[in-house]
Amino acid sequence: MFEIAELGHTLKKSDYNEQVPELRTRLLLAQQKLMNCDFPVIILISGVDGGGKGDVINLLNEWMDPRYMQTIAFDEPSDEEKERPKFWRFWRTLPSKGSIAIFVGSWYSDPLSQRVYGEIDDNQLQIELMNIKELERLLFDDGTLIIKCWLHLKKDEQKKRIKNLEKNPDTNWQVTERDKKHLKLYDDFIGVAEKTLTETSTGDAPWHIVDGSDIRYSSFTVGQHVLHRIEQHIEERTAQVNSAKKNNGAPYINPNQQSLLDSLDLSLKIDKKSYNEQLDYYQSKLKNLARIAQQQKRSCILVFEGWDAGGKGGAIRRITHAVDARNYRVIPVAAPTDEERSHHYLWRFWRHIPRAGKVTLYDRSWYGRVLVERVEGFASVNEWQRAYSEIADFEDALVRHGILLLKFWLHIDKDEQLKRFHEREQISYKKYKITEDDYRNREKWDDYKHAVNEMVTRTSTRSAPWLLVEGNDKKHARIKILKAYCEKLESSLQLPK
Repeated sequence: MFEIAELGHTLKKSDYNEQVPELRTRLLLAQQKLMNCDFPVIILISGVDGGGKGDVINLLNEWMDPRYMQTIAFDEPSDEEKERPKFWRFWRTLPSKGSIAIFVGSWYSDPLSQRVYGEIDDNQLQIELMNIKELERLLFDDGTLIIKCWLHLKKDEQKKRIKNLEKNPDTNWQVTERDKKHLKLYDDFIGVAEKTLTETSTGDAPWHIVDGSDIRYSSFTVGQHVLHRIEQHIEERTAQVNSAKKNNGAPYINPNQQSLLDSLDLSLKIDKKSYNEQLDYYQSKLKNLARIAQQQKRSCILVFEGWDAGGKGGAIRRITHAVDARNYRVIPVAAPTDEERSHHYLWRFWRHIPRAGKVTLYDRSWYGRVLVERVEGFASVNEWQRAYSEIADFEDALVRHGILLLKFWLHIDKDEQLKRFHEREQISYKKYKITEDDYRNREKWDDYKHAVNEMVTRTSTRSAPWLLVEGNDKKHARIKILKAYCEKLESSLQLPK
């Protein structure tokens, strides 16, 4: 239990004026070092109303270089944010490597407030805090430094602070009816806050409790803490990166591992007449179901993975043909841009999560971390190995929000792939699809097959299973995918009788 009631620290003005210049200098030097590092910094400033959060944040911005630091305030979520998973609003604002973001309000604000007002019970709060710890662990594992500061006031001090703010014409606008209401709920708020801080103060992201009664003391203390954490993390991260370079050996592949792909019957075919009939039937059905899904605000995410020339593009076009172009978006995933590389690898996918009633189709996806990045060595062994659980948590968050998630692996054999490569080279509007990398990747066919097998085994969950599609016959693959999509929509929507 945090003893956050035993406070009362102050800092003389003369001591403050004497010590701040050195602190500012060291903060700026640390910030310059950070600019060349491979991790970002997130500073969470939380605490009781009237605790001086705004004053501390303003001073941090004054003391440090604002060009490489941004302050982001989170208030009530917008309609756009409400239509997506709750962490979406935070993911999209994550700082890039080498920079700092100060979050005013954070992923703690809603669970804490909801528990104080009785909107959730202790069990639900525990679940929320568990999800928060998973988020922070995911960011920390990727190198992110999370600094969490809680500015505290005793009840009498908070009441006095709010009255003083209210009396001053220059500051009375800061006091809202919500602040007054929170003052009456002080004891309840502190009880929930103690539980929250205790549960979420981890070795990776500990809470630092600061007395907020004296702005000089609180701002100087927070500044010192930020400086210490950044300097420490730079040192630790440098050692970790150097150690990883020395120990990053080739991934182990079990040659006797049973392959799920080998169990697929690639001889499955559909004749042209049957294909045209079923294509018309399922596209008509999908057109109706997609319209109902849009009306009922059910979002859909479709993930397409598979071999080069496996038929992903053709399958996607048969789906989009049946969906209103205003309601879907196709995201073709290639090598990450410089901006994307400066963030967590999931960041570029979170940005495209669809709004309520919309559809996003990913032509390749976040699974690149455990496929091409693994096989080609673009991700370290530690990075792609932990990605399995990170992806599972990410997809679980999508499904819990109510998003329909379908994942397709389009499988063809090596001979069929080579045949399609040659065919594409003879067609003017398909030549662009063939590159030297496509032929080079064939040399690592077995490595990719083992990676796919492990991917499917470890990330096919009850809420987000993989559908393996026999793709040697394009017509069979397209119908299987359309049928699966229709069945998923049909079982998830409230359809008229």
